[in-house]
Amino acid sequence: MSEYDPQALQAKWQPRWEEMDPFRASEDAADPRERRYLLDMFPYPSGDLHMGHGEVFALADVIARYWFQRGYNVLHPIGWDSFGLPAENAAIKHDAHPAEWTYRNIETQATSFRRYGISFDWSRRLHTSDAEYFHWNQWLFNRFFERGLAYRKGGLVNWCPKDQTVLANEQVVAGKCERCGADVIRRELTQWYFKITDYAQRLLDDMDQLEGGWPERVMTMQRNWIGRSEGADVLFEIEGRDEPVHVFTTRPDTLFGATFFVVAVDAALADEIVTDEHRPAFEAYRAEVAKLSDIERLSTEKEKTGVFLGRYAINPVNGERIPVWAADYVLSDYGHGAIMAVPAHDQRDLDFARKFGLPVRVVVHTGMADPGETGVATSGDGEMVNSGPLDGLRKAEAIAKIIEVLEVERKGRGAVNFRLRDWLLSRQRYWGTPIPIIHCPDCGEVPVPDDQLPVTLPDLRGEALAPKGVSPLASATDWVNVECPKCAGPARRDTDTMDTFVDSSWYFLRYCSPGHTDGPFDVEQVRKWGPIDQYVGGVEHAVLHLLYSRFFTKVLYDMGMVGFTEPFLRLLNQGQVINGGKAMSKSLGNGVDLGRQIDDFGVDAVRLTMVFAGPPEDDIDWADVSPAASQKFLARALRVMSEVASEPGVSFDGGDVELRKVTHHTIDEVTKLIESQRFNVAVARLMELTSAARKAIDSGPGAADPAVREAAEALAVMLSLVAPYTAEEGWERLGHVGGTVAKAGWPAADPALLVRDLVTCVVQVAGKVRDRLEVSPEIGEDELQALALASEKVRAHLQGEPRRVIVRAPKLVNIVP
Repeated sequence: MSEYDPQALQAKWQPRWEEMDPFRASEDAADPRERRYLLDMFPYPSGDLHMGHGEVFALADVIARYWFQRGYNVLHPIGWDSFGLPAENAAIKHDAHPAEWTYRNIETQATSFRRYGISFDWSRRLHTSDAEYFHWNQWLFNRFFERGLAYRKGGLVNWCPKDQTVLANEQVVAGKCERCGADVIRRELTQWYFKITDYAQRLLDDMDQLEGGWPERVMTMQRNWIGRSEGADVLFEIEGRDEPVHVFTTRPDTLFGATFFVVAVDAALADEIVTDEHRPAFEAYRAEVAKLSDIERLSTEKEKTGVFLGRYAINPVNGERIPVWAADYVLSDYGHGAIMAVPAHDQRDLDFARKFGLPVRVVVHTGMADPGETGVATSGDGEMVNSGPLDGLRKAEAIAKIIEVLEVERKGRGAVNFRLRDWLLSRQRYWGTPIPIIHCPDCGEVPVPDDQLPVTLPDLRGEALAPKGVSPLASATDWVNVECPKCAGPARRDTDTMDTFVDSSWYFLRYCSPGHTDGPFDVEQVRKWGPIDQYVGGVEHAVLHLLYSRFFTKVLYDMGMVGFTEPFLRLLNQGQVINGGKAMSKSLGNGVDLGRQIDDFGVDAVRLTMVFAGPPEDDIDWADVSPAASQKFLARALRVMSEVASEPGVSFDGGDVELRKVTHHTIDEVTKLIESQRFNVAVARLMELTSAARKAIDSGPGAADPAVREAAEALAVMLSLVAPYTAEEGWERLGHVGGTVAKAGWPAADPALLVRDLVTCVVQVAGKVRDRLEVSPEIGEDELQALALASEKVRAHLQGEPRRVIVRAPKLVNIVP
């Protein structure tokens, strides 16, 4: 350890790497190398890098450096997702401008990234809060607006009372704001939306392209969020209302079992049809429900509540009058905000019916007891009963039959519904991209002309940024009041800013040509680099960011700007870094500071610990790992590379065969392990190679043997994926002056040295050794059992077929006669 000084290595090699700039991607059209694009989810500049950053960027860098070693032309860029609430809140607190906090933190993180030795192409650096970037957010908004994909409407939205802004559905977690944790309420506002629902089916269908490249749990989360349901739209007449009400149901076969009708209490329909007699109770109930989150409303454990609206609906299949209720367990944005209630076959409907004494009619005989008596709804398949023309049919036949009847009688039709809702992108905060719309009393909503973009933010600071329920931009009258681009009359700018997920929905395309001035990106460069070969980041973005990026990519494909419909071919999600079995937090006092760990143990030891702790997707408990042990291993590895006594360029053929076999088996295994993203096992193999080389130096052929150099050089190259400073120093000590180990080239395993020697397999019959077989160490259990049973020595001790054969390939077969 006395010879291993990680801080000295960092001080030596960081400036040399910055001078060499070895990881700049080539744009030369004549470059024959295959292109590879690796992308890390870019960071938010909330402060210095933390332990989560340390893990995800260490893992991604293993892949990037492996690709560099394999000779690919690699694009591995870095940027900052630099708009957003934390900067604005910090500016309010310190009476400053959000840009000051933002760009100061960006420089802090950039310095730490350089220290951490990540293989970025720094020439492509971008910040989403730069006008050169958000200019194109606005340009893209205008294109979406022209295509009918950006629109403004009023309605109930998720409102965070603490951050004083609306939230998309995806930003509400268990009824709370995913950023600040405040309880979210529902509020009536007019907002801007992106029409992502137009792409719902394509977002589902195109997931076939991602099979095998994305984690299955992320695929499932995306499918569930989009939520495709097949069923029927059924028309229910409401007494006293001219227009029928549409109800979507996945079980139209149970229409004969509908005994009441439920409207979402916060739906416009409920307010429209409630009778004067029942309005006071309805309005009081609606006010109570407004305090609940959607999660609370949909909870199966919550007692059912509701009010009768004084109206009756007409069941279209039997003409029965059924009462119309308002309730909290139906949401206004599901389907059409109203449902037919079939209590015998839906648990929530049954709970409601039992609470308010409403009828329960069985229409599907499943062999289970009557739900009206047991309180347990039967939702499965069975034979239709009490259903007129459907009696005797099973579910699939009954659904097809009733849809046919509905369509013939013009009382409904087959339909598909999606859980996905349009993306609410308005935010009532300052530090974001201004929405490029001008509101004119005569011309309506007018996009800011392209030649007037970007619309930049006025200079607001400190208390002027404080949330007031409307955007702080509304107070900047000189900025707000403008001429209409169409009629030149007085008009007003839109004062909302865009959700920052707009920024991150296309940033990966901008990296291909960050200085491009004629559009958001150079279409030809994106054609060359895209789609992204490997994306690395947290599973917390499984719905939000990934869904929006996929949507943007499909719109851009339709616009002819990209040639692919899925942006990320492969996705790697890392686990969390925890401490003592719990997430790190100040309140628990279990936080671990990344910078302090680096100061204490060095960059390479921290990176190695992150990678070696377990499979990438597993959590790392910092209490269970040892950067000190990693540091000791790195010292041993550097010592091995330092003690090699042969000269560079020596032929390895004359070296010790056994060590050469270990080296080439390690190369072969590490290659396969990196390709399959089993990085922790690859590190274990490098540790074994280090021990083998150490043994050869100390008690084998010695430091001058060519096989020792071969092992040490292979170790340096492969170790550079996880410990770049140590590997670079070792490479130089091995006599390779100039250049960098990061571009030395991946070693190739010699097939002749991968052939393993035969091993002896002992064959026992009734516990006694009866034969010994020489077999390959890779032999399978079935093949080994067949060889053992075919042995004449074994057969001589068997009478007929054995009762049991226990195989422990490749060394033991135990036969029980």
